[in-house]
Amino acid sequence: MTCTRYNAVYNSPILEMLTRSLRFPRLTCSLLLTICMLATSVSYAGEWAAPEQELARKIAAVTGPGAIALEVMNRSSLTNRDVDQISQGLRGQMEALGARTVKPEQAVASVQVSLSENLQSYVWVAEIHQGAGDLSVVMVSTPRQDSAMFVREVAPLTVRKIPLWSQEVRILDVAVLDEGTNPSHLAVLDPDKVALYRFADGRWQKEQIIEVTHARPWPRDMRGRLVLRQDHLLDAYLPGVFCQSSNTVPFTLACRASDDPWPLSGQFPLGGFFAPTRNYFTGVLSPGIGKQTSTMKFYSAAALPRPSYTLWMFAAVDGQVHLLDGITDQVSRLNWGSDIASVKTSCGSGWQVLAARAGDHAVDSVRAYELPDRDPVAVSPVLDFAGGITALWTEAKGTSAVAVSRNAETGNYEAFRLAVACGQ
Repeated sequence: MTCTRYNAVYNSPILEMLTRSLRFPRLTCSLLLTICMLATSVSYAGEWAAPEQELARKIAAVTGPGAIALEVMNRSSLTNRDVDQISQGLRGQMEALGARTVKPEQAVASVQVSLSENLQSYVWVAEIHQGAGDLSVVMVSTPRQDSAMFVREVAPLTVRKIPLWSQEVRILDVAVLDEGTNPSHLAVLDPDKVALYRFADGRWQKEQIIEVTHARPWPRDMRGRLVLRQDHLLDAYLPGVFCQSSNTVPFTLACRASDDPWPLSGQFPLGGFFAPTRNYFTGVLSPGIGKQTSTMKFYSAAALPRPSYTLWMFAAVDGQVHLLDGITDQVSRLNWGSDIASVKTSCGSGWQVLAARAGDHAVDSVRAYELPDRDPVAVSPVLDFAGGITALWTEAKGTSAVAVSRNAETGNYEAFRLAVACGQ
């Protein structure tokens, strides 16, 4: 709404009216501006009322009435004004349900609400801590009203999440066994077996279960890796154990104790030695990157080819990222999590790094980056998951990746194919 000193009229203005309008123009503009702000405030309050009420009801169902500490964190494109409105609305809704918001030292439960988003919806996740480390997670979503504007403001690439498999037992890795666009054969690795599935009649059907044998107990935080082969079906790498399949049906799996390096990429010949009693790689590399044969202990690695060398990135256990080019070991704190992978695409520079967000969260997210030099540039919106990411590996062809997460609400492990789409 625009204020002007004079308004166009068809009749001559009355002198007294003109004098008053000249005397109080600023007051008139201020009143109109105040009316506009109040109208906007009411609009915002109404926009968030439904998800505020739904989330408050879910939180109260876990905490019950009583004293809680409530913290709201913004991981979305919402403005500070929006966040303040939502925070106040949540507190009001909680109090209406009998829960008082107090300081953390006075609370019987602490609630941390993360405001995140994807291209279609805002996603609000509440992590509820009660008692001796008990954690519950509830979430709600509400459609975005500005999705078109959001797409224009972010980089033109999109990371797509394609469901592959879900189960209660921990998924270590999933391999798509065929070359088609729509997967029809899967291998699923968990701590006890490799399961083979075929998609038929609109559903996945079990074809064969191959047990993984091992003499020593598995470590608590288990990891594993499936690698497809040309002369036989696949190899499976687990902590201190290597398994090789036969090349004929029905498949068998020969497993033995091994400290051989795990392949870090299907496109570049580099392996890393996995610590059999932990959940990370020791930092020793085989055969090495140029003159470099070791780096910091790391969780995962990603490679980006350059015209005259390959730049390797390692998500180290100290939270930093080490960039090795065969000569130098550059250390950067990029605010990435412990899971990274690179993919070759027809988008942008031709290679992107998929990186999980930093921190230990009940729910996680992945974003695509490019490194024009050594500084990462975000080239996609954030892709949210319904739980924490437990594995992220580049697939055999290198054009996509497999991500595994544990759903914070159901407790099931879910595997997805991640693919980068251009200009979406």
